[in-house]
Amino acid sequence: MAKLMTSQDKQHQIHSGVETLETPPEQDSTALEELRLIQAFLNLQLQDVFSFLGLHSSEHRKGLTLRCFLPGALNVDLLDKSSGRKVASLTQFETSGLFSSQLRRVNPFAYQLRVTYGQCERLVTDPYQFNCLLQDDDVYLFNEGQQLQAYRFQGANWRQYQGVTGVHFCVWAPNASKVSLVGDFNQWDRRQHQMRRHIASGLWDIFITDVEPGEHYKFAIEQGHGHWEAKADPYAVSMEGAPGNAAIIPAQAGHSWQDANWLAKRTQTAWHKAPISIYEVHLGSWRRNGEDGGFQLQYQQLIDELIPYVLDMGFTHVQLMPLSEYPFEGSWGYQPVGLYAPSHRFGNALALKAFIDACHQAGIGVLLDWVVAHFPRDPHGLKQFDGTYLYEHQDPRRGEHPDWDTLIFNYGRAEVRSFLLSNANYWLSEFHIDGLRIDAVSSMLYLDYSREEAQWLPNEHGGRENLEAIEFLQQLNASMYAAHSGIVMIAEESTAWPGVTQATSQQGLGFGFKWNMGWMNDTLSYLKRDPIYRCHHHNELTFGLMYAFSEQFILSVSHDEVVHGKGSLLHKIPGDDWQKFATLRAYYGFMWGHPGKKLLFMGGEFGQRDEWNHDKSLDWHLLQYAPHKGLQAWVRTLNALYQAQEALYLTDTEASGFRWLDCENTKNSILVFMRTGAEPDSALIFIINMTPTPHDDFRVGVPKACQYYQVANSDSAEYGGSNLVMDWAIPSESMPWQGMDNSLLLTVPPLSCVVLSAHKVDDSGSELEPHLLQGRSQGVRG
Repeated sequence: MAKLMTSQDKQHQIHSGVETLETPPEQDSTALEELRLIQAFLNLQLQDVFSFLGLHSSEHRKGLTLRCFLPGALNVDLLDKSSGRKVASLTQFETSGLFSSQLRRVNPFAYQLRVTYGQCERLVTDPYQFNCLLQDDDVYLFNEGQQLQAYRFQGANWRQYQGVTGVHFCVWAPNASKVSLVGDFNQWDRRQHQMRRHIASGLWDIFITDVEPGEHYKFAIEQGHGHWEAKADPYAVSMEGAPGNAAIIPAQAGHSWQDANWLAKRTQTAWHKAPISIYEVHLGSWRRNGEDGGFQLQYQQLIDELIPYVLDMGFTHVQLMPLSEYPFEGSWGYQPVGLYAPSHRFGNALALKAFIDACHQAGIGVLLDWVVAHFPRDPHGLKQFDGTYLYEHQDPRRGEHPDWDTLIFNYGRAEVRSFLLSNANYWLSEFHIDGLRIDAVSSMLYLDYSREEAQWLPNEHGGRENLEAIEFLQQLNASMYAAHSGIVMIAEESTAWPGVTQATSQQGLGFGFKWNMGWMNDTLSYLKRDPIYRCHHHNELTFGLMYAFSEQFILSVSHDEVVHGKGSLLHKIPGDDWQKFATLRAYYGFMWGHPGKKLLFMGGEFGQRDEWNHDKSLDWHLLQYAPHKGLQAWVRTLNALYQAQEALYLTDTEASGFRWLDCENTKNSILVFMRTGAEPDSALIFIINMTPTPHDDFRVGVPKACQYYQVANSDSAEYGGSNLVMDWAIPSESMPWQGMDNSLLLTVPPLSCVVLSAHKVDDSGSELEPHLLQGRSQGVRG
């Protein structure tokens, strides 16, 4: 193969000047026309290169004419591929690298070129002998905005065609004057592999056999008036990092999936009635290697370390922050350039598939943060891709995000919809991802999002709703749910937009779940308050139940809450260390008892003290200290209880599954509520105390006459608490209380969450036998 060039060499070659040839005198008209075509080709001014290069019938001579462009070649022989015999030696035009021969044959045939470079001889398959590989149905769906598999024919795809194996390159650039494929395999010379243009579709393509996996490439696009830009492939499935930012020809080998049992289970699971406890992870900073923590874990290390940890903690899913290739480390992946290319930082696509496969075999679902609300302005990316506003809007009032200095996809353009729909399908299909969390949905829904009055344009009805984005989201959700059984589509949507999780058939957006941003903001605001003042802000904990069943919610305490000066969760809470940890344990107990699925960002489970820093590992050394280890054990207990007790998940979306027993005890900042499942005996009662004051002989209403047990108590010494634990059967009394016919007395520990059940549970949270009340003597500790 040719020697690889530096990025500087590449850019110089891509933007090099044109050739100038002198016209020989006294040529006949045929020769003059040939010379004109040669000059146009060498100067990159020939519009239809496929009609010039390759094997063609001559209009002015009998037989066939063969032309090929092989810069640096000394000699070129034409071989009949079927027999291997030499047909002709080609003649080079001056020293231009353009070779040609006039043949006596009249019928086209498959051929190869034997090319001599110095002392080296190579067999080359001429790409200009192949017809178009595009299928009409694929192109039609793409141009109509209904294509879900555009990645199968755009980008760089290994194909077998006419008995040879090669890579089919294809790119959408409808307004480009010319497009050339440049890369390691042609010394980044844009003259060598000029692509075929399809006028109707706006696609350009070429099929090349003489390339290898791992070689870098870009599309050199003439954007008008002789101006060329080197662009990364929008459909590249592998890319190098900055500053090169080139696409990479993928490997031919695929991954042999072993997760059939998981996929079958996923298909049969109604996730709205199942436990979902999500561990949100930034792979680059969860844990690092090396003395200075400078080395990010690769996928095999994550298989060995992250998966066992998630299993031990009892989370059902991991949610990975964006993995699509991004050049700027500080964006955490939220400004992706290569939407189809898994980031190079942790390993290649095959390694990522192996990681997801291993998660599935361990019974862990994998969700992916997916960013389609905007894209960055990097010159090698989608910005003015073919010299025009192709993927984005031209008017900055529609096409730019002032908050992030990024560009907005033109959701109304059919080919852009196909690009985005295909990308969602790509992750769900090719990587077996179990669901997508769509970032910044609010910014997609509102035309005036984060804009002043003169900075936005109303829709056709004069409103602020982005009708094109709404239609795209509905199409996205409907098509992905139809194509992939058992997935979940999740919206990060922070407003009161109605019907986010309502079916598209009922004019909803069609998401499966929505992050409950209101609950998160209210409750974290409450955490910051001194306990003495919390009595005045009781509603910040209770208000979420006013709308808890209006959507299918996920209670999310994500990375966004521990960055940009917000501090860690522990840092938000006033008081000494004892109060901080006790408050956080009580808060988690409230969160796991509250209707809605759960999401917690990494580090929150053991009390990371510092604000999250994407450039360094979490502070795992803190687990040598009891408060941190105790908090981690409490989260593990909550996850075990959550998965084992149907009352905590089966009726998440139904008001009948939740009942306030006391939501008005503002004086003591205590909340009491009950969760129930399908069976009355499944009830769990939560007592949340958000002040440092303990309460003896505190009466709580219970649904039936029996003995009750503290099945979870955040104040246990095991979790770092003061150990005010009633580890014996607590008898109920026939005294009506809090709307119940029976009640009981217990001690409520300070800053705590206590969970009561009529059933004992084992360490996994599973129920043992129920204990009906036989007599008050059974309530005596002994």
